[in-house]
Amino acid sequence: MKKVLKVNPKDNVVVALMDLYNGEIVDLDGTPYQVLTDTKAKHKFAGEHFEAGDQIIMYGVVVGKANQTIQKGEVITTENVKHQSEPVFKKTGDLGWTPPNVDRWKDKTFNGYHRSDGQVGTKNVWLFFPLVFCENKNIEKLKDIFENELLPKKEVSYKNFLRSLIEEKSVAEVEDTSRNENLLDNIEVKFINHQGGCGGIRQDSELLAKLLAGYVNNPNVAGATVLSLGCQNLQVDIFQNALKEMSPNSDKEILIFEQQKIGTTDQMFQMVIKDSFEAIKRANKIERQPAPVSKISIGLECGGSDGFSGISANPALGIVSDIFAALGGKTILAEFPELCGVEQELMNRCVDEEKADKFLSLMKAFEKSVVDAGSGFDMNPSPGNIKDGLITDAMKSAGASKKGGTAPIVDVLDYGEYISKPGLNLLNTPGNDAECTTGLVGSGATVVLFTTGLGNPMGNPIAPVVKISSNTALINRMSDIIDVNAGTVITGEKSIQEVGEEIVDYIIELASGNVETKADQLKQDVFIPWKRGVSL
Repeated sequence: MKKVLKVNPKDNVVVALMDLYNGEIVDLDGTPYQVLTDTKAKHKFAGEHFEAGDQIIMYGVVVGKANQTIQKGEVITTENVKHQSEPVFKKTGDLGWTPPNVDRWKDKTFNGYHRSDGQVGTKNVWLFFPLVFCENKNIEKLKDIFENELLPKKEVSYKNFLRSLIEEKSVAEVEDTSRNENLLDNIEVKFINHQGGCGGIRQDSELLAKLLAGYVNNPNVAGATVLSLGCQNLQVDIFQNALKEMSPNSDKEILIFEQQKIGTTDQMFQMVIKDSFEAIKRANKIERQPAPVSKISIGLECGGSDGFSGISANPALGIVSDIFAALGGKTILAEFPELCGVEQELMNRCVDEEKADKFLSLMKAFEKSVVDAGSGFDMNPSPGNIKDGLITDAMKSAGASKKGGTAPIVDVLDYGEYISKPGLNLLNTPGNDAECTTGLVGSGATVVLFTTGLGNPMGNPIAPVVKISSNTALINRMSDIIDVNAGTVITGEKSIQEVGEEIVDYIIELASGNVETKADQLKQDVFIPWKRGVSL
């Protein structure tokens, strides 16, 4: 295994692949470097002498500037380097693209759930949700009723563990006596709630309506039960109009119950349970059928990133994105605060000037809202990011953008807009893991690929979230939340191309229902909408 590497020949910093110590001499492609300070794995040391103001280059782009003298071989830190990014201009040309060879997958199919609009889901979900937070408690009651009675096999194992202690029996004995035959074997019933729909600005409710419409329109959803109070900002017709605008000919069953019109809670619950149960039984009759892999829509996300994320896991996702783009599938790259410093490259990859201008406009508006709140994109790296080698936002962004591969950018979407074009799409979301993943699925992702270097258990109610570790130590330590290990790139066991191709094969099995993600096994259903205030 190599001890160090340069990501790009233009770089003037060297990445430590393992812990290095003061005085140690390391070789990089025939060039010796003497390490002047202890440098932990994932961190970088200066590949040349820097004076204050000199630019720090990594991934071939500016990721910071020295704010003091840094000796060649000295570790770079938040004390001696500050955030700086490349200047941004208008679209200046096309980068060109040679699609990868996809003969291995061009005739492949997966078994998915076909919808009347031509979309194909990787899951078959009946979704319960409120239009306003006032109905959250009722959603929680419905969740308890349906999960305990309709889908007894989905009971959380810890409940059986507690019951075994109370009854002084083994867990196996409790499970044998408590679990009945699963009444529905071809559908999942999921529940989400939120803190919006009223009390904030009207634009927040309108955006939430688009997001919820996107969840209903997502082909992973067969139909939905919607609870409304009646007097809230997010009126039923606002939601219905958002869904109609997104999918004018949608024929999915949408059951809407407005509590202030119905009367007592008891009356409403009887109606909701009866009508929903009948609709769920109908949705359960939908079966998986073969579909081309181009029907899979992939969201690209990273969270709990480390200094290896941009070297192993993220570029492996870039391979995946390029393969699906070449096959005619849809991929979505989000997290705009984590594209800071690579705007020019992404603008040049946009298929036309209109898309490039929209991307830059959304980026500038987002950054202005952050600055107006007294912060900045430079505050994006978390303490965990910094501790594990990502010391500036531009450095984090240059690595994060690798998830988007090299394909042309066919469309640029604001939060709540739904994907329609095959190829790589950009989606305006925060870097916040939950808000981003929630937005990706609301824009049509039927599978989310989520890279992590530090570990994150989060999933999504209607789309499988695949966790890819950037380093092998993570999967060894947190094996219950990681699905794929890209740390083999760091150890030299596999190439980025090999890991990317393995992930493509995994996605096809996952989309067919043959494997289940760790997040789904752990019921890590997270739904957190982005309010258009500041959220990094």
